[in-house]
Amino acid sequence: MSKPEISFEFFPPKTLEASFRLWDTVQTLAPLDPRFVSVTYGAGGTTRELTRDAVSTLHKSSGLNVAAHLTCVDASRQETLEIADTFARAGVQDIVALRGDPPKGQDKFVPHPDGFTSSVELIEALAETEMFNIRVGAYPDKHPEAADMAADVDWLKAKLDAGADEALTQFFFEAETFFRFRDACAKAGIDKPIVPGILPIENWAGARNFAKRCGTHIPVWVEQAFEKAVRDEREDLLATAICTELCSDLIEGGVNKLHFYTLNRPELTRDVCFALGITPSVELENVA
Repeated sequence: MSKPEISFEFFPPKTLEASFRLWDTVQTLAPLDPRFVSVTYGAGGTTRELTRDAVSTLHKSSGLNVAAHLTCVDASRQETLEIADTFARAGVQDIVALRGDPPKGQDKFVPHPDGFTSSVELIEALAETEMFNIRVGAYPDKHPEAADMAADVDWLKAKLDAGADEALTQFFFEAETFFRFRDACAKAGIDKPIVPGILPIENWAGARNFAKRCGTHIPVWVEQAFEKAVRDEREDLLATAICTELCSDLIEGGVNKLHFYTLNRPELTRDVCFALGITPSVELENVA
């Protein structure tokens, strides 16, 4: 089995303890030589400043290729592009461009009066700067706001046609889900890379709730397996086995890149990577 290229997603810390956890996560996973790491925005842009600071710090201190998340939520076009310019001046050349989730308490996305109305508009503006490699989100299961799967494919094509270079998918539980989506995208004329997003399940209750919110289908066998594993206190063992098997199936199906959602808890992601034959190749320098 060939070894895939990998990337990792982190979220910005909100406390001193979380800052230490993020740095521990980086130190654990950086030796696996990811092609990039990304730092998320909170819902409604709530971690905008934290994201900017975390991206800048990681870029300067880790030697990793850092991608910054950028959303359309609760900001004017000028403010959003000024944030992008801040990333560029810090040496960051990669952006994950997203519409973003509504702020807490709101049921749906409402554009800022002077803001971008969609991720496509944001991508077009970023592409015009010619400063960034742009990644976007994709949904192998139907997005909760989409009419059907065909609409998800059409919207992804619009984002890639607007200037995005690559898509990162929402997580899913079975390789066939990704393969169906990949085939539908190819049929629609999409020829840019679509990278499967992988969620190593640290906490089944949390993952289950998140899956329901974002429209990810939960197979009955997965639900039953985790319910039993939680009772038997073997949740981590099952999570490692399921995630490793999923990644192996994807690789056997021709996937050569994987993007891991780490939740700033690196051990399970590291163990899955080890099981796939991805071993440390570099050491992260200590930062004074």
